[in-house]
Amino acid sequence: MKTIRKWSPFGELATLHEEMDEFFRRAFGTMGGLTQSLWGEAWYPNVECFAKEGNLVVRAEIPGMDPKDVDISIVGNTLTIKGEKKAAKEVSKENYLLSEVRYGSFERTITLPEGVKADNMRAYYKNGILEIMMPAGKAELPRKVAIEVEGAREEKVTKAA
Repeated sequence: MKTIRKWSPFGELATLHEEMDEFFRRAFGTMGGLTQSLWGEAWYPNVECFAKEGNLVVRAEIPGMDPKDVDISIVGNTLTIKGEKKAAKEVSKENYLLSEVRYGSFERTITLPEGVKADNMRAYYKNGILEIMMPAGKAELPRKVAIEVEGAREEKVTKAA
């Protein structure tokens, strides 16, 4: 016996949203480092960039890759990391029950801030993380900007008067 419940249009939208998410996940994959299309698979490593001790640091997750299969280049103010993650030939495709690991070529391009000294760039690889460091002047690194709140500014003016 079915229970009677009040119809909720927002509940229906949530269900539709979940179904659409599932459709796009199946058709195109997830976007956190993986893109899958109807024509095949592609992937790219997740990257983070930050300033640390006067250096610009770029980290890329490339687990399971041989650093020899990765190329790093800089042209102007553009850093490019590209490579290929090769599949192991130990198991044939017919013998897989599940495979979520992605293989193939990738390329990530990052625009560097002005003043980065790319000539002094160093790259390290440890535990599946590629870390690229290059000196950057203080003026070029990110700085914090205070945000003024409209009501707070008016309040200060009336208190001073």
